[in-house]
Amino acid sequence: MSAPLDIQGFTNRSLGWKAWLPTLDLAQANPAQIAVLEESHPQAKVSQYYLTLIHQPEVLRQRSLAFNAIMYAPGGLSRAERELASAVVSRINECVFCASVHAQRFEQLAKRNEVIAQVFADPYTAGTTPRERAIVGFAIDLTLVPGEIDAASLVPLREQGLGDGEILDLIHAIAIFAWANRLMLNLGEPVWPD
Repeated sequence: MSAPLDIQGFTNRSLGWKAWLPTLDLAQANPAQIAVLEESHPQAKVSQYYLTLIHQPEVLRQRSLAFNAIMYAPGGLSRAERELASAVVSRINECVFCASVHAQRFEQLAKRNEVIAQVFADPYTAGTTPRERAIVGFAIDLTLVPGEIDAASLVPLREQGLGDGEILDLIHAIAIFAWANRLMLNLGEPVWPD
């Protein structure tokens, strides 16, 4: 990872997350719950987030399937650009935990963090290229005013070369993080390292 960023209360450092609701004690988990945790994420059995959501195993299964399809599917929008959009949505929604995770993923994939520093400082002016600025701007608009998005909203993306598949991937990434942020923000809080 590149140099640590701590800007406006956001960071690219690894944070923990503490649930406000009871988490599942793995010793009490039934086979269906264990199966869903194992297929959801490599760290699901130790993550308070997953151990909170596993109270509804089928809902977590569907959430994990959708998340993995949106963020890791081959083709379409690059993985780095999906992570950038996710970091922007998380910054706009003030989800410090998600912003840190997706800042790190972007940096791992893109091997740089200057746009993340810009997103943390002022997302409304962020982007090191016209393409990044178009992606960031669309992520902000879809997050804040989804009912106002129309065909004209896609013009800046098309002007930067994004095709239909890439735009659809972008919309999916923004949408799933609008939802994921609300879960994180309403079920617990980030834990900063000592």
